Amino acid sequence: MPKHNIPAYAIVELLMRLSHYNRRIGDYKGHAIRANDVLVKTSGGRINFPQALIMRQFANPELISHDELIKAASQFNAVRVKQKTI
Repeated sequence: MPKHNIPAYAIVELLMRLSHYNRRIGDYKGHAIRANDVLVKTSGGRINFPQALIMRQFANPELISHDELIKAASQFNAVRVKQKTI
C-alpha cells in the first residue's frame, strides 16, 4: 500500500490516544509502510502499528478497545536524546 493511502491524520489521532498511556510517545514526524505494518517516527521515538489498526482509527475509532490501545502503546521505542558536552 503506498504511503499516501494511509491517512496520516488517523496516525496522529492514534498517537494522541496512546499518549494517555505513554506520554513519551511525542508528536508525529513521519511514517513508512512495511508489509502489513506502519513504522511511525515521533518526536520521542518510533512505534510500529498494524495497518488494520490505523484503518480502524480512520473508519471506526470507537471499535478500538482499551486493551488494544495499551498493547499498541507498549510497542513504543524511545529514542535517547544525545546531550551536548561542553
